[in-house]
Amino acid sequence: MKDNAPLDLPTYEDMLEAHERIAPHIHRTPVLTSSYFNDRTGAELFFKCENFQKAGAFKVRGACNAVFGLSDEDAQKGVCTHSSGNHALSLSYAAGRRGIPCNVVMPRTAPEAKKAAVRGYGGTITECEPSTTSREAVFAEVQAATGGDFVHPYNDPRVIAGQGTCSKEMMEQVDGLDIVIAPIGGGGMISGTCLTLSTLAPEVQIIAAEPEQADDAYRSFKAGHIIADDAPVTIADGLKVPLKERTWHFVSNHVSDILTASEEEIIDAMKLTWQRMKIVMEPSCAVPLAVILKNPEIFAGKRVGVVVTGGNVDLAKLPWMTS
Repeated sequence: MKDNAPLDLPTYEDMLEAHERIAPHIHRTPVLTSSYFNDRTGAELFFKCENFQKAGAFKVRGACNAVFGLSDEDAQKGVCTHSSGNHALSLSYAAGRRGIPCNVVMPRTAPEAKKAAVRGYGGTITECEPSTTSREAVFAEVQAATGGDFVHPYNDPRVIAGQGTCSKEMMEQVDGLDIVIAPIGGGGMISGTCLTLSTLAPEVQIIAAEPEQADDAYRSFKAGHIIADDAPVTIADGLKVPLKERTWHFVSNHVSDILTASEEEIIDAMKLTWQRMKIVMEPSCAVPLAVILKNPEIFAGKRVGVVVTGGNVDLAKLPWMTS
C-alpha cells in the first residue's frame, strides 16, 4: 500500500473481521485498576494493559491483521515498514508467525531493546536518521529492493482496523465508561478507538494525549488541518511521527480533545506506575496518565479507560536514572 493511495477507510465490520482473524495470535489483555491513582485523580481509572500484549505492544493487533490478511501469493514477497520500534517488532512477530520475510527501517536512535526484539523475531533492520524525511527516503529504497507489501505503521486501513480491536475488548471488560484516553503520535490507536467506539459506544468521549515537545497532533487539532513536525525530540519515542490523511479523518471527526504533558510529567507518571502498579510501562504510554494527573478536574467523577499501549523499555536507560 502506497502513501498516495486513495483514502480508503476501514469500517466497523473490518474491525470485527480483524478481531476474529488475529485472535489466535494475540492476547486478550487484562484491565487493571489502582486505588492509589483513583484517589489521586478523583476518577475511576481502568488500565487496558497492552504492555502485556504479544511483542509487548498494541501494535501487534494491526500488524497481525495486515500479515494474516495477505493472499498466499502476496505473502511470498514478505512485508516491510518503517517504525521507531513497536510496529517494527510487531510486524516482525506477525511475519515470523506466518513464515515470511520482514524488512524494517528504524531510526538509529531507536531503543536497543526494540531493535533486539525485531531481530529476535526474525526481522531485518536498515537504520536511518531520526527524522520522518530520512525514514521515508530510506524505506523507499528498501521496498524497491525487496518488493515486500508495505504495512504502514498507522496510515493503513488494515492496521487501524486491527488497533480498533483493543477498545472492543475494553468495552466488553468494563461497563459504563465515560471517557477513553490513549496516546497519539501518528494516530493509529486513536483512529482504531474512534472506529470502534463511534459505532459500539458513541456516548463515550475520546481524548488523545501527546507530549508537549511533539505536539503536532494538538496543533493540527486546533488549526483544523495536519501540521507535521519532521524530527521532534521527546522521551516518548513512539509518538514522534505526524498524522496522515486516514488518521486525521478519525481524529478530526471523533476526538473530543487533545491534551499535552511535559517531559517531566511523562517521566513522573511512568515512574509512579512502575512503583504503584508494579507494571512495566514505556514513556509513550505514560502520557495519558500524565495528562490525567495534570488535569484532574476533567476526569474527576468519570469512569475512564486508559490504554497502556506498550512496555518495551531499554532497562539500562530508564529516564529517571542519573548515570
